[in-house]
Amino acid sequence: MAAEPPVIVGTGPAGTRAAETLVRAGLRPIVIDEAPASGGQIYRRQPPGFTRADTEVYGFEADKATRLHRAFDGLADRIDYRPNTLVWSIRPDRMHLLRGGRVNELAFSHAIFATGAMDRVIPFPSWTLPGVFTLGGAQVALKYQGCAIGRRVVFLGTGPLLYLVAYQYARAGARVVAVLDTAPFAGKLAALPALLARPGMAAKGMFYLGWLRSRGVTVASGIRPVGVEGTDAVAGLVWRDDAGREHRTDCDAIALGFGLKAETQLADLAEVPFTWDNLQRQWLPERDGWGRTPVGGIYLAGDGAGILGADAAELTGERAALALLQDRGPGDHGQRVAAINAELDRHRRFRAGLEAAFPFPDDLARSTADDTILCRCEGVSAGELRRAASELGAGEVNRAKAFSRVGMGRCQGRVCGPAAAEILAAALGVPIEQAGRLRGQAPVKPLPMAAVLDTTQ
Repeated sequence: MAAEPPVIVGTGPAGTRAAETLVRAGLRPIVIDEAPASGGQIYRRQPPGFTRADTEVYGFEADKATRLHRAFDGLADRIDYRPNTLVWSIRPDRMHLLRGGRVNELAFSHAIFATGAMDRVIPFPSWTLPGVFTLGGAQVALKYQGCAIGRRVVFLGTGPLLYLVAYQYARAGARVVAVLDTAPFAGKLAALPALLARPGMAAKGMFYLGWLRSRGVTVASGIRPVGVEGTDAVAGLVWRDDAGREHRTDCDAIALGFGLKAETQLADLAEVPFTWDNLQRQWLPERDGWGRTPVGGIYLAGDGAGILGADAAELTGERAALALLQDRGPGDHGQRVAAINAELDRHRRFRAGLEAAFPFPDDLARSTADDTILCRCEGVSAGELRRAASELGAGEVNRAKAFSRVGMGRCQGRVCGPAAAEILAAALGVPIEQAGRLRGQAPVKPLPMAAVLDTTQ
């Protein structure tokens, strides 16, 4: 058996269940997370001193959030928990960490990556104005900081998170002036049979929609954003409805997101091979039916391996831990893994329904105007990316990155990458998967220069 304790990166639903499973088997895992407390994004905890009831913060998911928080807290004396810690690079048998402004290394032999997901963003005119947030960012402000992103908020994009966050804001007393969905309403009806694979979740979505409408919130489907209005900050949003009519909605904040994408940077740095997933329209790290990757000792769980949602993340967290246990020592966990996979099949059917109901509007990304900022970190426009293809011969996104600097900034392409691939594919006249994917680079997130230059460590 390996000398090093197993490592879990992430303390959302997947990471929590993985830790619980390993502890139950008598191991003491090292559990690392960027956040100051467990829960992940979906069950993010309030800061110390905040007193909103769980039902106000998590709504229908309050019982699940409470159960998961208590489960993690119950592991306190049986795990090596390292919050506020960033894994910024991976190399064989070593993780590079940042905590408290200091960098250090951690040797490991087995690791479960439960790195979660983030919003997919499509640029459009003036989307970089102050007052424009992602849906996830708006949710962090509400859950973790107890505040709204504006006094009059428009929610724009597509996917179930669009309606959930709008509902959470309205329930908290914020003024939600509109929920604008790029997905057509007819597609939602057509997807209903697949969504009934999880009738409870489907019912919640319909409840959010009905509740918002009953409170006078403008809800529109099949829309297309035209641009954000304002000079120094958001003053309004111009959009077209499904009949092509143009509207202007006054607002001082916009929360946008076009579905979710898996956070795969650590798997990439660990040299896990990737495969194109046409349903989720993303390159995803390869893993087997247990969560094992082709790289020995690396396991994947949760939305970081593909978007299936919080309930499925708990199952895949347990499954990855069982795979790790199977590989480290004697034991037969095949029966439990088979049961998990049978349950996950239902989640996959539901996910297929969600993708049909809320398709990624690739046409919107591909038609981004040349003068629209695509990569806000480096100030690169969509036109500059297209010129990298037409004038400089960039045949895939990494070559285009070298020529245009798209994806070279602080976010390492985490924000601009999906739209950049769509724009480049359209410019080249090839399917999206032929545009390639931005390769992960260390550091996956910015490091303070003082920590890098500190030679006393």
